[in-house]
Order: sequence, then C-alpha cells, then structure tokens
Amino acid sequence: MTVTSARDGRESAVLERIEAFRRRRPRLTDEVVTLAHGAGGKASAALVDALFLDAFANEPLSELADGATIQVGTSRLAFSTDSFVVAPRTFPGGSIGHLAVHGTVNDLAMLGARPAWLSSAFVLEEGFPMAELRDIVADMASAAAAAEVAIVTGDTKVVNRGAADGMYVTTAGVGVIPDGRVLGPELVRPGDVVLVSGTIADHGMAVMLARGDLALEADIRSDTAPLGGLVADLLAAAPGTRWLRDPTRGGVGTVCNELAHSTELAVVLDERALPVAPAVTGACDLLGIDPLYVANEGKVVAVVPPDQADAALAAMRAHPFGRDAAVIGEIRSEPERIVVLLTSFGGTRIVDMLVGDPLPRIC
Repeated sequence: MTVTSARDGRESAVLERIEAFRRRRPRLTDEVVTLAHGAGGKASAALVDALFLDAFANEPLSELADGATIQVGTSRLAFSTDSFVVAPRTFPGGSIGHLAVHGTVNDLAMLGARPAWLSSAFVLEEGFPMAELRDIVADMASAAAAAEVAIVTGDTKVVNRGAADGMYVTTAGVGVIPDGRVLGPELVRPGDVVLVSGTIADHGMAVMLARGDLALEADIRSDTAPLGGLVADLLAAAPGTRWLRDPTRGGVGTVCNELAHSTELAVVLDERALPVAPAVTGACDLLGIDPLYVANEGKVVAVVPPDQADAALAAMRAHPFGRDAAVIGEIRSEPERIVVLLTSFGGTRIVDMLVGDPLPRIC
C-alpha cells in the first residue's frame, strides 16, 4: 500500500467516525430518572427533547436558550427560571443563596437583557435551622443588591422531616431587552471568535472539595457572580456580538456542543488557550475529570465577529469578573455540528456532550 492510499484510508475512517458521531442524537431510553438527567449533558438533552418539548411545544421554548424572549406590547422581555439544590449549601466563595440570585440574573443577561425582578420560592424541610435560613436569605439579599435586582414575590413550602435534604430554592426572573439588541445562534458565522470571561471549572471543583468526601485540600473558590455588568460592557465594546451563554451544568464543553448543533457549524477550541487555575487543574487531574465539563457560575462564553474580538477581550479584562478572559477558539464551517479540541500535544480530539454526572448537585 502506498503512503498516499494509507493516508486516504485514515482520512476516510476519520470522516466515517465524524459522520456516525453527527448522526447520534440523544434519545430518552431510561425508565427512571437518574442524576445524569440533571447534569446538563446528553441525558438532560434527551429528557428535554423527548418529554418536555413534546408536552409544552411553543415557539419561545423551542429556542432552548437560557430563558425565553417575549414580546409585550412594544417591549421585549426576557424570562427565566432555575432551581437550586447544591450540596453543601455553603461552600468557599458562596452559598445556595448567592447561586439562587446569580443563576437567574445571569440567564437573563445571556439573552442581552437588563435583569430587573426576581421571584423566590423555598421548599424547607421540617427542623431546618432558622439561623441557617436567616444567613441564606441574607446572602440572597446582598446578591440581589449587587446585581441591582429586586426580589418582588415568592412562596414558602415546608415538607416532612427527611423529604427535602434541608432546603431547595427556585427563582424566576424578568429582564428588559434594549431595542435593537438581538443575540442568537442563527447569527453565528464561520470565522467568528470564541471567548470565555475567565478561568473555568472553579465552581464545580470548589463544591466538590467542600463536601469533604475526598482527601484533597486546595485553595479553590466558587466563581459565582452576577454577570449583568460584564455583559453590558462587552456588548457596548462589541455591539456585533452574536451569542452568549453561561457554561453552568455541563461546562464549556457542553454549551459549545449546543452551539455547534444549533448552528450546524464547527466549534474549534485551543486547549493551550483555555484558562484553568493551577489548583483546579491539579484537582481535576487527580480526580480524572475534564475541566471542560465542570460547571461555572460566574463565566460567560461569547461568540463575536473577528473584527470585534480585540475590543471584546479588552472590555472583559477591564471588568472585575473578567480579568482572566481569553480567546479560546473559533467557528469553522467543518466538521458540521462537531466540537474539536486542538490539544496541547499538537493533535485533535472531538469534545462530546457530557455523559453521566461526575459532579452531581453542584448548583
């Protein structure tokens, strides 16, 4: 066999594997709910696609964004909701109270909205310490003040002892989208640049280590933060920004897969450019976890046109929550619907959606 035919054979095999990968679509085959259905990866996508989309089919829901964009008279509103079940409830850098505010205001910011109002609903277990409840509510109040939103309504339910693992919190939020602002995967084009606003995997690893189940000690703090101000600065500097997403459950790898699937384009990431704190890298290596799949609670992944990439990066780095921002990749036309990682060793590998749930209950 000649060198040329051998190379052609390898390339053909690679193309066949890519095509087989592309044809795969998450299917709901489970007979019971598992932790993986809440991890934001393949199982979550299958559950949403096969169950909730079929039952609740409507145009805003079909966008599968961080929230819904709704036209009310002459105003465009963003509407989002989220539940929080993190364990432990307090961890280095934050608490369930901070997450309950930041998670929802960030989802609104990803739609280009200015977050304005929140609701909060508490499911409390009988016997829950009132002192801890006061602390968590105080965290929510301070987080809301910092995000410049008001918690305007809510609800409280109490269940029998042992029925709720202490506390669950659900928040919903409404924000106002400025006139003329449009974001979405349909705007993304080959040649566009992919940025992230800072180090990844901080939150998931901080929560994991805070559980105390592992004989690991590291100075890792959650990145939980409100991103409305950073996003506003980014959009002012790069008004042509195409798409935004906060890489929470499933991490950067999963949201890039969602982008590739919805655009039918390729997302090519550079492993050497991914910002990961040394302590997080060490913890992930010891646990065999890829930081690309670990949740963040204070980061944004942005796709911007190439001529605005420098301005976008500078705007992010000028903000306190974006000091470690980096360009991490680009959009290409091929291979369609695939995320490719250019490895630090000079090779490439496909980045699939998250399978399973290596870090359950991190938000």
